[in-house]
Amino acid sequence: MTTYAKHSTTYSKHSTYYTSLDSPVGELLLTADESGALSSLSVPGQKGGRTVGPDWRRAPELFKEAERQLAAYFAHELKEFQLETRTSGTEFREKVWSAIDSVPYGTTTTYGEIAARVGASRVAVRAVGGAIGANPLLIVRPCHRVIGADGSLTGYAGGLERKVQLLTLEGR
Repeated sequence: MTTYAKHSTTYSKHSTYYTSLDSPVGELLLTADESGALSSLSVPGQKGGRTVGPDWRRAPELFKEAERQLAAYFAHELKEFQLETRTSGTEFREKVWSAIDSVPYGTTTTYGEIAARVGASRVAVRAVGGAIGANPLLIVRPCHRVIGADGSLTGYAGGLERKVQLLTLEGR
């Protein structure tokens, strides 16, 4: 087994580390790999969300910066996260997630606009919605800023109530 030393603790390669945090939108479950790169942020009841696995290791010390930035975000003091993240998806999903990352704080965009940004046809809007729904980094990757073409708050893996809370927090 390969191990890495960090913060005078030994972390195993290929392990999943986690912590949970309280937030204004409920409990957050954060996961990271052995390097400390954030790999997911999910909420209870989230469609496709993660749950703690039997071989996961609690390591709150790996998440101090994420905890600091999330607290600042919820306190209206942070508009853009600067965290090391490591997620994996298909090439298409990675393009969609990158497009979501570029949606500024306090603004919204539509599924059709995201499709256009990634060079997908209007027919592919449903696939864009699927990629957005599979976003493993709720809040940090702001999929809550994507709304329907008619302005409706359609779809959010974390629940529409949380989507409303996040958009309200951002002044929308």
